[in-house]
Amino acid sequence: MANPNIVNVTSIYGNTAYVVPSTTSATTNWTYNGTTALTGLTPAAGTVNRVTSIVVSNTTSSAATATVAIANNSTFGSGTAYNIAYQISVPANTTLIVTDKTTSFYVTENQSVGVTSGTASALTYTATFEAIT
Repeated sequence: MANPNIVNVTSIYGNTAYVVPSTTSATTNWTYNGTTALTGLTPAAGTVNRVTSIVVSNTTSSAATATVAIANNSTFGSGTAYNIAYQISVPANTTLIVTDKTTSFYVTENQSVGVTSGTASALTYTATFEAIT
Protein backbone atom coordinates (compact mmCIF):
# COMPACT_ATOMS: atom_id res chain seq x y z
CA MET A 1 0.00 0.00 0.00
CA ALA A 2 1.76 3.13 -1.21
CA ASN A 3 -0.21 5.67 0.80
CA PRO A 4 -1.96 4.25 3.88
CA ASN A 5 -5.06 5.87 5.33
CA ILE A 6 -3.90 7.52 8.56
CA VAL A 7 -7.40 8.12 9.92
CA ASN A 8 -7.43 4.65 11.51
CA VAL A 9 -3.92 4.62 12.93
CA THR A 10 -2.82 1.51 14.82
CA SER A 11 0.59 2.81 15.91
CA ILE A 12 2.82 5.88 15.87
CA TYR A 13 6.49 5.41 16.70
CA GLY A 14 8.81 8.39 17.24
CA ASN A 15 12.27 8.17 15.71
CA THR A 16 15.41 10.23 15.23
CA ALA A 17 17.71 9.67 12.26
CA TYR A 18 20.99 11.27 11.26
CA VAL A 19 23.46 11.37 8.41
CA VAL A 20 26.86 13.01 7.87
CA PRO A 21 27.55 13.14 4.12
CA SER A 22 31.17 12.12 3.57
CA THR A 23 31.16 13.48 0.00
CA THR A 24 29.51 16.36 -1.83
CA SER A 25 27.15 13.99 -3.65
CA ALA A 26 23.56 13.43 -2.54
CA THR A 27 23.18 10.78 0.15
CA THR A 28 20.21 8.94 1.57
CA ASN A 29 22.05 6.76 4.10
CA TRP A 30 20.20 7.78 7.27
CA THR A 31 20.80 5.89 10.53
CA TYR A 32 18.23 5.63 13.30
CA ASN A 33 17.88 3.79 16.61
CA GLY A 34 21.65 3.81 16.87
CA THR A 35 22.55 1.35 14.14
CA THR A 36 19.60 0.71 11.84
CA ALA A 37 19.91 1.97 8.27
CA LEU A 38 16.94 3.75 6.74
CA THR A 39 17.51 4.64 3.11
CA GLY A 40 15.96 7.98 2.25
CA LEU A 41 13.68 8.00 5.31
CA THR A 42 11.51 5.71 3.16
CA PRO A 43 9.00 3.82 5.34
CA ALA A 44 8.18 0.14 5.32
CA ALA A 45 5.18 -1.09 3.32
CA GLY A 46 1.88 0.01 4.84
CA THR A 47 3.57 2.83 6.76
CA VAL A 48 3.98 6.57 6.21
CA ASN A 49 6.70 8.66 7.87
CA ARG A 50 5.79 12.13 9.09
CA VAL A 51 9.02 14.15 9.16
CA THR A 52 8.59 16.63 11.99
CA SER A 53 12.01 18.28 11.83
CA ILE A 54 15.28 18.39 9.96
CA VAL A 55 18.16 20.24 11.61
CA VAL A 56 21.56 20.80 9.99
CA SER A 57 24.60 21.40 12.17
CA ASN A 58 27.89 22.72 10.82
CA THR A 59 30.71 21.36 12.96
CA THR A 60 33.54 23.07 11.10
CA SER A 61 35.17 26.50 11.19
CA SER A 62 34.01 27.36 7.65
CA ALA A 63 30.58 27.91 6.11
CA ALA A 64 29.09 24.99 4.16
CA THR A 65 26.00 24.75 1.97
CA ALA A 66 23.10 22.43 2.75
CA THR A 67 20.47 20.97 0.42
CA VAL A 68 17.51 18.81 1.44
CA ALA A 69 15.20 17.32 -1.19
CA ILE A 70 12.38 14.80 -1.49
CA ALA A 71 12.27 12.53 -4.53
CA ASN A 72 9.30 10.85 -6.14
CA ASN A 73 10.97 7.44 -5.97
CA SER A 74 12.09 5.26 -3.07
CA THR A 75 15.51 5.20 -4.76
CA PHE A 76 16.48 8.88 -4.56
CA GLY A 77 18.75 8.95 -7.61
CA SER A 78 16.11 7.25 -9.78
CA GLY A 79 13.43 9.87 -9.16
CA THR A 80 12.95 13.57 -9.65
CA ALA A 81 14.19 15.55 -6.65
CA TYR A 82 12.14 18.47 -5.32
CA ASN A 83 14.15 20.81 -3.10
CA ILE A 84 12.93 21.63 0.38
CA ALA A 85 16.07 23.68 1.02
CA TYR A 86 18.61 24.43 -1.70
CA GLN A 87 22.24 25.35 -1.16
CA ILE A 88 21.61 27.32 2.02
CA SER A 89 24.82 28.55 3.58
CA VAL A 90 25.24 27.26 7.12
CA PRO A 91 27.80 29.47 8.90
CA ALA A 92 30.67 27.90 10.84
CA ASN A 93 29.73 26.24 14.12
CA THR A 94 26.00 26.97 13.78
CA THR A 95 22.74 25.13 13.25
CA LEU A 96 20.02 25.59 10.64
CA ILE A 97 16.43 24.42 11.14
CA VAL A 98 15.28 23.31 7.69
CA THR A 99 11.83 22.17 8.75
CA ASP A 100 10.04 21.84 12.06
CA LYS A 101 6.70 20.67 13.43
CA THR A 102 4.89 23.62 11.81
CA THR A 103 6.16 22.63 8.34
CA SER A 104 6.25 18.84 8.67
CA PHE A 105 5.76 16.63 5.62
CA TYR A 106 4.98 13.00 4.85
CA VAL A 107 7.22 10.45 3.13
CA THR A 108 5.44 7.48 1.57
CA GLU A 109 7.02 4.20 0.51
CA ASN A 110 7.38 5.59 -3.04
CA GLN A 111 9.41 8.62 -1.93
CA SER A 112 12.80 9.33 -0.36
CA VAL A 113 14.68 12.19 1.28
CA GLY A 114 18.23 12.99 0.25
CA VAL A 115 20.72 15.55 1.50
CA THR A 116 23.77 17.21 -0.01
CA SER A 117 26.60 19.11 1.64
CA GLY A 118 28.74 21.61 -0.21
CA THR A 119 31.72 20.48 1.89
CA ALA A 120 32.33 16.80 2.64
CA SER A 121 31.86 15.77 6.30
CA ALA A 122 31.09 19.35 7.41
CA LEU A 123 27.38 19.00 8.12
CA THR A 124 25.32 16.70 10.31
CA TYR A 125 21.67 16.31 9.30
CA THR A 126 19.29 15.16 12.04
CA ALA A 127 15.66 14.32 11.33
CA THR A 128 12.85 13.45 13.71
CA PHE A 129 9.95 11.51 12.28
CA GLU A 130 6.92 9.48 13.24
CA ALA A 131 6.39 6.08 11.63
CA ILE A 132 2.60 5.82 11.29
CA THR A 133 0.76 2.56 10.57
